Amino acid sequence: MNAPPLRILMLTDVYFPRINGVSTSIETFRNDIVDEGVTIKLVAPDYPESWPDNQVWRVPSRRLPFDPEDRLMRRKHLYGIARHAVEEGIDLIHIQTPFAAHYAGVRLARDSSLPVIATYHTHFEEYIQHYLPLLPKAWLKAAARRLARHQCNALAAIVVPSPAMKETLIEYGVSAPLHVLPTGIPIDQFSGGDGARFRARHAIPAERPIALYVGRVAHEKNIDFLLQAMVHAIWHRPDLLLVIAGEGPALESLHRRVANLHLDHHVRFVGYLDRKHELPDCYAAANVFAFASRTETQGLVLLEAMAAGLPVFAIAHLGTTSILEPRRGAVVAPETAEDFGKGLADLISNRTALSRLAVEGREFAMEWSAPERARQLATLYRSLVI
Repeated sequence: MNAPPLRILMLTDVYFPRINGVSTSIETFRNDIVDEGVTIKLVAPDYPESWPDNQVWRVPSRRLPFDPEDRLMRRKHLYGIARHAVEEGIDLIHIQTPFAAHYAGVRLARDSSLPVIATYHTHFEEYIQHYLPLLPKAWLKAAARRLARHQCNALAAIVVPSPAMKETLIEYGVSAPLHVLPTGIPIDQFSGGDGARFRARHAIPAERPIALYVGRVAHEKNIDFLLQAMVHAIWHRPDLLLVIAGEGPALESLHRRVANLHLDHHVRFVGYLDRKHELPDCYAAANVFAFASRTETQGLVLLEAMAAGLPVFAIAHLGTTSILEPRRGAVVAPETAEDFGKGLADLISNRTALSRLAVEGREFAMEWSAPERARQLATLYRSLVI
């Protein structure tokens, strides 16, 4: 017997063309959950740049002076658009971010007597100190915990992308039901890249080893640590090249850091890469995926690398632990720059280990397929709709 169709109103403060893990997660679930009989009406900010998706209801927004990448939706327009969506027929509200979208979603759920849930994507306790450095770190952490507890306990359920994030919210005092549901990945999208094409496009010799970072070029991603590690890595592999793929607010300072560390010939910034064509080629061109972020609630890029057959060398912390600790396709890296650099150089020189990790990683990534995760989310929705 087929399950009845569901209509979900999804509210978010960020979506494409803004590139980050939240946008990717929303897109991945939207693409696959249709097959589970679920229709999603997505409400998101408008941006100066256009994005070809007429299934998104865009809300007028303004620029944030301290954060040029993000937008603040205008409250009156946001609530009006979301209210109109509810009037057309909605079974449940799903909030994706804890800013304007959260407060509009909770208010609308109360006014309409609808269940409301949220996905907790970002570990703000660690994240926020990079953007408000003048405020005391202890105060910021305490404020982030209070806000998370207050927001989460106003919901019918919270989706978290990793067991570590579930434990974190429990420590905060969150009493609402917590459901561990990682974002899946479109396996096939990353399995057919052309590494030679990427190397030719960027004039990288075929024999030169590449360590790759993919993601937002932001301070909380700990990319400066990778640069420090490269200083040590090139003592052991003088031909090693670190490729950094992505855009973000730390780009200018990292360019300066590369110059100060005399790494100009060992670090290449290639900017944002199209996920359907350029990014798979980039993964295929690299020898090892290097990652040092300590703020991830999941770490989707690690799974993307594994799906592409790219061995991972990364620090296991918070959300990345559940991906790295099985040690299938991945090596857990040391947490000092010197040892990280030496370990990276040793791994990139070990062809036998790289071949084994590539096979293991592909097999492991298959267990994180997007359709299965969408099926689990649809089941959660149905359990909350009376």
